[in-house]
Amino acid sequence: MSGIVYVVDDDASFRTALRRQLETIGYRVVTFASAEQFLEQRSNENEPGCILLDMRMPGLSGPALQSRLAEAGSMLPILFLTGYTDVSTTVQAIKAGADDFLIKPVTSDRLHSAIERALERHRTSLGAKREGDILRDRFATLTAREQQVFALVVRGKLNKQIAHELGTVERTIKAHRSRVMEKMEARTLLELVSFAERLGISER
Repeated sequence: MSGIVYVVDDDASFRTALRRQLETIGYRVVTFASAEQFLEQRSNENEPGCILLDMRMPGLSGPALQSRLAEAGSMLPILFLTGYTDVSTTVQAIKAGADDFLIKPVTSDRLHSAIERALERHRTSLGAKREGDILRDRFATLTAREQQVFALVVRGKLNKQIAHELGTVERTIKAHRSRVMEKMEARTLLELVSFAERLGISER
């Protein structure tokens, strides 16, 4: 098993017990006594991880931290841990994007399966982000005219239609199109269209 589990809970004995339990099965565990402490010591967003977050804590509450992280664009999945069952709060936390809601004391199997699901979701999110970053870097290498050609090609325009629209000749458009395919590392037009969708170009 791999991944970082951030435990945010004001109960010191619970943090210690949870840390030992999770480290025994191979997780890296970082603990925090408060939501404020977690915000001060920034987490690693680029490595698969998740947050085990207490619902009620002195100072900043669990849902308040969830809100702060969402505003900051954090992708770390949040698993709420609580000793109190409050249906309205649970629903609110789930609607706000929490991955799970665990009631203390939680069984080892339930906890581990929830953590694994959260880590897998974060791995998927990180993979998609990395791919998106690569595509944006490739797109940035295109000239302004190549970007225009790219946008028109993925809308299904023919070379002669693009040439007419841009006020040039078809041969020039073919050359631009070839460079677009090369720079974007697209093997087919279908792949280029897929790249455009992920970059939001087809919607512009």
